[in-house]
Amino acid sequence: MFGRGKTNRALGRKLAALDALRAKVMVADTDLNIVHVNPAVTALLREVEGDLRKELPRLDVNRLVGSNIDVFHKNPSHQRKLLAALTKPYGATIKVGGHQFDLLVTPLTEGTERIGFVVEWADAKERLENLDYATQMAAISRSQAVIEFTTDGIITKANDNFLKVMGYRLDEVVGKHHNIFVEQAYRDSAEYSRFWETLRRGEFQAAQYKRIGKGGKVVWIEGAYNPIFDEKGRVTKVVKFAVDVTAQVSLLNNLKVMIDKNFGEVDQALHLSMGEAHSANDAAGSTSASVQAVAASAEELVASIGEISQSMSRARSATDGAFDRTVAVAASTDRLAAAAQAMNGIVGLINSIAGQINLLALNATIEAARAGEAGKGFAVVASEVKNLANQAGKATEQISAEIEGIQSTSTEVATALNAIREAVAVVREHVTGTASAVEEQSAVTQNMSSNMQTASAAVATVTANITAISSAVSQVAGAVERTKEAAHVLVR
Repeated sequence: MFGRGKTNRALGRKLAALDALRAKVMVADTDLNIVHVNPAVTALLREVEGDLRKELPRLDVNRLVGSNIDVFHKNPSHQRKLLAALTKPYGATIKVGGHQFDLLVTPLTEGTERIGFVVEWADAKERLENLDYATQMAAISRSQAVIEFTTDGIITKANDNFLKVMGYRLDEVVGKHHNIFVEQAYRDSAEYSRFWETLRRGEFQAAQYKRIGKGGKVVWIEGAYNPIFDEKGRVTKVVKFAVDVTAQVSLLNNLKVMIDKNFGEVDQALHLSMGEAHSANDAAGSTSASVQAVAASAEELVASIGEISQSMSRARSATDGAFDRTVAVAASTDRLAAAAQAMNGIVGLINSIAGQINLLALNATIEAARAGEAGKGFAVVASEVKNLANQAGKATEQISAEIEGIQSTSTEVATALNAIREAVAVVREHVTGTASAVEEQSAVTQNMSSNMQTASAAVATVTANITAISSAVSQVAGAVERTKEAAHVLVR
């Protein structure tokens, strides 16, 4: 136990020696109370104390001495059991507050008596990073070709993957210059000299490279030349990591030939399509103009047919009126003929009366002659009556002749009117038929005009669609050209 005379003195000497070490050391007694922390471990813990206290709120770096190591553990009973059974150094890595530490716990004894524990602390970050780096390097070395050079390009190491790709054994390349892997023209170029100067300046180089393997075999690699620095920032060597892409390059070259061929055919087809689209557009434009002209003519025809229809309507009205008037005149002529015929009867009656008067006058004359002197006066009157009867007879004969003339004229007028009525009836029939035909033609023409307007709109739509198709073909041609350029970039 700490505190005993001889043990305490021996422990004191050891603790004094611990303070001079760069190692980060903490000492605890058998009760796990911390009895000493050297300056190195104090500095380590103080640097991350804020993060540690988020999980270990009882931790106080300034008061570690005198506290129990339980302040470092969330489950102290587990650590106590482990330390109680500890007989030899025990190493572990703990993670707390976002930090990882390597701990090495060594039982501290004097003779056969355990007097405490020595705990060595170390920040595990660098070790874990190096371990991770080494693991990554091992994984890379298993899957990639790796080769190392001096800053002057002399080969120092190469893994099996690299040797297999290039066809060499290790003893055939170690000590040789990198230029054994490049073509003569590139080896002697200023570009190749600049390549190594760039690496010596610490600038990495990454690209797809053409290299020459054993026996002149062409090898394509995708790789990176990485300068490696020492702690002072000086380039000490160059490590190249690479993968063999010879098969892919060959495939891409074949693909380039295929792309050029296919895109050539596509270009030709697009040019043909664009030519046909332009021709169709021109034809549609001509068709549109023709349809517009026909539509305009149809409109004019509709207007003309309308005027003709109106004229025919007026003609039909006029012929109807003429027909009606000829019918009326014919009726009047018939009445005139009837009146003339009636007048003939009257004239006959007058002639009959005049004959009777003449007969009476003759009888009166005879009686006057018989009467002698006494009948002379009566004879004069009878003579005058006879004269009047003769004059009446002549007048009736003249009237009869005039009436016969009127009857003859009425007959001629009636005959002419019948002919006129028949002619007007024929004209009326033709006018009516023509008007009906004109009306039908007007309807047909209007329908044709409507259809031509629809056709004109359809042709305009077709023209717009063809223009859109032409534009789309142009866009496709542009897209194909860009795709071809992208494909060429891909296969370079």
